[in-house]
Amino acid sequence: MSPFLIVIIFLFIVFGFGGLRVVNQYERGVILTLGKYTGTYNPGLRWILLGIQNMIKVDMRITTIDIPRQEAITKDNVPVGINAVVYFKVQKAEDAVLKVENYSYAISQYALAALRDIIGGVELDTLLTERDKIAIEIKQIVDKETDEWGIDVTAIKMQDIELPAGMKRAMAAQAETEREKRAIIIKAEGEVRAAENLQDAAKILGTVPGGLSLRTLETIDKLQPDPSKTIIFALPVEILDGLKSLAGMRKKEEK
Repeated sequence: MSPFLIVIIFLFIVFGFGGLRVVNQYERGVILTLGKYTGTYNPGLRWILLGIQNMIKVDMRITTIDIPRQEAITKDNVPVGINAVVYFKVQKAEDAVLKVENYSYAISQYALAALRDIIGGVELDTLLTERDKIAIEIKQIVDKETDEWGIDVTAIKMQDIELPAGMKRAMAAQAETEREKRAIIIKAEGEVRAAENLQDAAKILGTVPGGLSLRTLETIDKLQPDPSKTIIFALPVEILDGLKSLAGMRKKEEK
């Protein structure tokens, strides 16, 4: 075998096996031929021409980017610290490679800018009570701007909202005052219901001769259960009259 043929066979093996590439199920391979985009490979065993073609693999799975804590000023001039998380996935691999240099970094910076803009347009109370709604607004802005990059922003979540120490103390005091207010209202409502029930009970006892007197005696008996001690009460005349009426009813029943 001539040396020339051996060189040809060697080059064939090198270029043949050296150009094999495996594209995983969750990836797409963007092919550049002499620097020009010529196609996108789907998952599987693929082959490129060494020295002529270049494959750039793009992960198509949902990716998470953490936006570190950032200082922002609300509409009512309250400084807050916020960190968020961006979830996105690549829809078009060729656009993500050809239209933006580093799409992950670009998305994080765009989300950061949108986060500050939106927070600057809302008051603190709105930020605390409508966190999910604000996150959706930020997501819509970022998703719209990154759509031409072949990126789909699936969600943006705001995690922690850190308030100034003075604001925390003021809100804690306000919450404590509100709890005390609710406790006083609940107690007052309970006393009103108890008074109504007591009034109804007094009306019922008043219709029975001697009923109110018996109820009074039962109450007195429960005040001091110790038989070794004696309690003296000054009973109103009405109670004595009630006892007389009760005694008279018993005599009639005995007859």
